[in-house]
Amino acid sequence: MKNNVCITTDSASDLNDLFKARDIGEFPLYVMLGNEQYLDDVDIDPLKIFDYYDKTQTLPKTAARSTEDFYEYFKSFTDNGNSVVHIAISSQISATYEYASLAAKRFENVFVVDGRSLSSGTGLLALAAADLRDSGLDAEHIVATLEARKKEVQASFMINTLEFLYKGGRCSGLSAFFGKAFSIKPTLQLIDGKITVARKFLGNFNKNIVKYVDHTLEKYDRPDMTRVFITHTHADRAAVDAVRDRLIAFGFKPENIIETIAGSTITSHCGKSTLGILYINDGAKK
Repeated sequence: MKNNVCITTDSASDLNDLFKARDIGEFPLYVMLGNEQYLDDVDIDPLKIFDYYDKTQTLPKTAARSTEDFYEYFKSFTDNGNSVVHIAISSQISATYEYASLAAKRFENVFVVDGRSLSSGTGLLALAAADLRDSGLDAEHIVATLEARKKEVQASFMINTLEFLYKGGRCSGLSAFFGKAFSIKPTLQLIDGKITVARKFLGNFNKNIVKYVDHTLEKYDRPDMTRVFITHTHADRAAVDAVRDRLIAFGFKPENIIETIAGSTITSHCGKSTLGILYINDGAKK
């Protein structure tokens, strides 16, 4: 933490080791397996979710933390004289922004940004905030910059199986049927903070993942080359490496390609082998 500004975000930002490496506070969300409640990235991980589902055929559930939880979390920073900039996953898909905002109203120096994204799409904003903090900007200027940049976050994923989405009520039975029958691999994208189906690919996941990357880079061709995420739910190594090769061919430096494993919150909704690329699309046109 520098300049008396603390950057925090939800555990669903999927920054893995970067939470600690970049001094970004991680606020864990709830994950429930049956009647058991866990804290994301504290006492549960995706492998435990896969094992639970294999044994029970029951999906995990997720939940936001309470306003009081957020208040106590923010207070742990402000008691030391610090300001807080908290980046929440999209208000369109979670109550975390609402609850965090209610808690922030009890402080003069806590600011909550609706990231309008999820997973490392929100993580990108948290890292950008950490960059600004480290450059010496105060909380108000960091928030103003994030509000402008968040509109340019490109966050999308290819789904290998519709089973979790279907059982979780996030796609119709008809869509699930066709997904199984014809091996449709949909890509989901955050548009205006909402999850939408961007495109559907037919056939083998590993073969289509490169098409998804090429299509995304062609459509969103002004990436900030500072960093790009490959975020996945324990996808096949060959698929991850193929995506990395395409990003390098596009012009990303290998050291600026960040691979992260999505945490339990994201995994609970999309299942195994989902993979996405995420970057802020406000750089120079390729």
